[in-house]
Amino acid sequence: MNSFTEENYLKAIFKLSKHKEEVSTNAVADELNTKASSVTDMIKKLADKKLVNYAPYKGVNLTDAGRKIAVSVIRKHRLWEVFLVDKLKFKWDEVHDLAEELEHINSEELTERLEEFLEFPKYDPHGDPIPDKNGNIDRHKEQTLADLSINETGIIVGVKDHSKSYLNYLDNVGLVLGAEVQILGVVEFDNSMSISINKQGKTIISNQASKNLYIKKPN
Repeated sequence: MNSFTEENYLKAIFKLSKHKEEVSTNAVADELNTKASSVTDMIKKLADKKLVNYAPYKGVNLTDAGRKIAVSVIRKHRLWEVFLVDKLKFKWDEVHDLAEELEHINSEELTERLEEFLEFPKYDPHGDPIPDKNGNIDRHKEQTLADLSINETGIIVGVKDHSKSYLNYLDNVGLVLGAEVQILGVVEFDNSMSISINKQGKTIISNQASKNLYIKKPN
């Protein structure tokens, strides 16, 4: 059985490898808010268990066994978030830390029963895709609100930033999953945007806010 810490490392490497095949120890340290020396020690331990491939100064990537564990943890995390929001009525900005604890429960039967109880959801409350039991993930297209031009419209399908402050901000301005957003204007100086949400009024949002929202084009 792997420790909570080992599972968190595998999950972090999986997340970072979405954009780069070889992940640096410094990137893992930043992701986990820990020291690079601690990361190197843990990665060597994971390499001894055949869960990662590691070469000094080149970086680290997951083996098939390591990826299987990482995806399983992510699957449990996202199912628990659905349960906490849909069944226990937590808000979407309250569930991440709770799911971080619940994701380490090591019971495949519990996970399968939880998924069935929730009627096989495809996405968590933040719009992140839930891996199926075989580890397949239906990822979002990497298109954000910041990618749209004036007069274009997008429907919000996910968020990159899960911080409580960002999710609170989105709630306050109405930028929630399913909202339809039209770009009314873009400021050349800082790429902030004026937008309408569900064809209502005008709202100004920063580039930081817009580039952390996944969207899809309406049909």
